[in-house]
Amino acid sequence: MEQETKNSLKKIAEEAEMRVARSVLRWKYKKEGKQVPLDSHLEDESRQVAGRAHQVIAERGKNVFNELRKVYKKKG
Repeated sequence: MEQETKNSLKKIAEEAEMRVARSVLRWKYKKEGKQVPLDSHLEDESRQVAGRAHQVIAERGKNVFNELRKVYKKKG
């Protein structure tokens, strides 16, 4: 796959993540009875949430991979 295509797909995925995070945050504010912040603040907060989600997934993914390797080494 060409680099330009990869970058385009990555950008589309990141924008989708941001929209989902923004929707969840907006729902959370409404559920808690709080006033929904301005779009600019909500966008910043959704970037932070998406970034943290990436960190958690990366850390847990490494742990899962390491555990799988241990299991397969024991079998061999």
